Amino acid sequence: MILVEAVVALLLVFSGIVVLSSALGLLRLPDFFMRMHAPALLYTTGTWSVTLASILHFSVAAGSLALHVWLIIVVLSITAPVTTLLLARAALFRGRQSGDRLPAPLLGGAAEAAEGGEPSPARIADIRGD
Repeated sequence: MILVEAVVALLLVFSGIVVLSSALGLLRLPDFFMRMHAPALLYTTGTWSVTLASILHFSVAAGSLALHVWLIIVVLSITAPVTTLLLARAALFRGRQSGDRLPAPLLGGAAEAAEGGEPSPARIADIRGD
């Protein structure tokens, strides 16, 4: 029992260290797109650590395998990347609307599809920076 508690404690401390490094990434990185990268990756690692600690603790306490905690990690593992993607797209849209220097949209994107075909040679040269 003491060994299980020590492993659970180590997993929770590891999760705290991961969250702290994620917060440091938010403070130190210079721009929005770089700032959102650290928490997006480290969030999942910290969440998995807490989930494994919870499964271990509740399985030992109940005397049987407690897998109901997996539902939490499945939901969080699906929603975290989707949220990150939506935030990045919203930031790109706002940046382009305000005239900031941002990367051009990729070839074959929604704009070309809406126009009904391939991008023009001038558009390709503009995207490449020629």
